[in-house]
Amino acid sequence: MAAAQRVLVTYGSKHGSTAGIAQWIGDALRAREIDVVVLPASGIVDLEPYDAVVIGGGLYSGRWQRDAARFARRNRKALDRRPVWLFSSGPLDDSASEKEIPPPKSVARIAERVHAREHMTFGGRLAEDSDGFLTRRLVAEGRGGDFRDRERIRAWGEHIAAEVNHTGQPG
Repeated sequence: MAAAQRVLVTYGSKHGSTAGIAQWIGDALRAREIDVVVLPASGIVDLEPYDAVVIGGGLYSGRWQRDAARFARRNRKALDRRPVWLFSSGPLDDSASEKEIPPPKSVARIAERVHAREHMTFGGRLAEDSDGFLTRRLVAEGRGGDFRDRERIRAWGEHIAAEVNHTGQPG
């Protein structure tokens, strides 16, 4: 029997929404008997133990949260030697559940540099108690709420699991 594949799900998150999505993806992979580690991008030192990587970043003004972007940039060569999937968290409405949203240009460049197999955009979450001038303003404008589609996130995690499990090796 082949050894279980080990997948890293890592993320950059300011307010916890993207971290939650990363956990849900990790749960979907675990349900398919894949060895998964879910960690913030700022805490990863070595990619050697992982057979595949999923990277997520919260979107702020069309750019990934800085820890996710730095992780991808800093580990570009190591990421090139394993399958990589990317996701973004951001729209504060149901648009990400209604249609496929392409990545912003800055994230598309990251996807190209790390040879990502796929990018997915999920709705974000803006809690009423979020701090910061801009977030308080968005909440005041009625744009707060949780727009993450847990079922869609789970299904995407299962899609990744199917690819990882296809031949006993990613890819």
